[in-house]
Amino acid sequence: MPDRAPYDLLLRNGTVIDGSGAPRLRADVAILGDRIAAVAPTGGIAPAQARESIDVAGRVVAPGFIDVHTHDDRAVIDGPDMLPKISQGVTTVVVGNCGISLSPLTLKGAPPPPLNLLGDQSAYEFPSFADYRGRLGEVMPGVNVAALIGHSSLRIGTMADVGRKANAGEIDAMRRLLADSLDQGAIGFSTGLYYKPNAAADADEVVALAELLADRGGVYATHMRDEHDKVLDSLEESFSTARRARVPVVISHHKCAGPHNWGRSRETLPVIEAASKSQPVGLDAYPYTAGSTVLDPDHVTGDIRIMVAWSKAQPEMAGRDLADIAAEWGCTEKEAAVRLHPAGAIYFQMDEADVRRILSFPLTMIGSDGLPHDSHPHPRLWGTFPRVLGHYSRDLGLFPLETAVHKMTGLSAMRFNLPDRGLVREGHAADLVVFDPIQIADAATFEAPKTPSRGLDFVLVNGRMSWRAGETEVDRAGRLLARG
Repeated sequence: MPDRAPYDLLLRNGTVIDGSGAPRLRADVAILGDRIAAVAPTGGIAPAQARESIDVAGRVVAPGFIDVHTHDDRAVIDGPDMLPKISQGVTTVVVGNCGISLSPLTLKGAPPPPLNLLGDQSAYEFPSFADYRGRLGEVMPGVNVAALIGHSSLRIGTMADVGRKANAGEIDAMRRLLADSLDQGAIGFSTGLYYKPNAAADADEVVALAELLADRGGVYATHMRDEHDKVLDSLEESFSTARRARVPVVISHHKCAGPHNWGRSRETLPVIEAASKSQPVGLDAYPYTAGSTVLDPDHVTGDIRIMVAWSKAQPEMAGRDLADIAAEWGCTEKEAAVRLHPAGAIYFQMDEADVRRILSFPLTMIGSDGLPHDSHPHPRLWGTFPRVLGHYSRDLGLFPLETAVHKMTGLSAMRFNLPDRGLVREGHAADLVVFDPIQIADAATFEAPKTPSRGLDFVLVNGRMSWRAGETEVDRAGRLLARG
């Protein structure tokens, strides 16, 4: 009786881009269980040594992509196949961004914006992070999940009025919830100081919470107070908060929003670079000139295009421009926004030159900021990662493919302290994506935002062949990536 083959799967003759930023190399990759067992020069591992061997000549073998900025908290439970993400090569999502997390929180009424981006009252059913973790274990999503705890969720769970600063007792209550969540496996803490449930919090309140991360290896991610006229002030607030708390900081979806701020990445990026010399700093961005969040009538200024992503009051208006709706109704855009409320929107508020400058910045990671529950979502939900690889790296030559992959793998794993992820290395988790570097491209558009990307062959999650091109079913193998 012959001995069992030492490997489960061999990917041979591929071009390995290992996620570190190092030059590509021709190599074979062997997998055993949920781990990368060997990486050897092409031909160094005989096909007979594996139970299954796949010839991936002409293809890139890369670490599975890490989407560091998502709002997939509920999607990984209610839609655990996670087809929008796994079909573009994402094997890990970081949830709980922008101060919004499903846990630890239960609600007695409708969630206020922006918590309604994750669902209605019934979505908030996890009084502890342990409860959320338990549900993830039950459903086993198609991708791995790393979770931040949101400041807005903590405030709403402990304060009767979030329109003011928290008092000492409320801060203590939030600290207990956050500490418990971190001890139960959450990897960090996020704020959304731009949003009303979070806006009244001052720096002292944020520091009192963020400092709990220092001895636990956690990360602080912030949707800053202002990404418009006061973007420089908000950067300084973010860096000061992190210094005082002694924690790494990630600036979420960095942008210079509004036409009168276009070009200001020439100011912001040197400030970020200078801060990074004296403290751990990261940032993420998505490869589009439009963002998406709740439709706020206060932010309908008439100087940018706005598209409706969803509306509870007028669901048939999803996918239409706010200006066209206002013209049809014979009212102003602001009045139309009020009639559509509660709703979500896509804001065409950034400049392409800024987007390219920010994407090219060495510290920038890639995060989709996709909103999975929108009826007409921003195309970033389905297309972010292939768009960086295809459009910005290959077609525009903004940076080498090795750099593009690093920004969505090795750099991300390092910044969010995800050990054994983000690299094609022996002993690391077998989260892998195989794609055609000539064909890979995003296909989702603002008109047809749920169109799958092109050029990906298959995706492995924890050593399991989870998705193949053209398939709509996922062999789910994701798990929670807990702190520590």
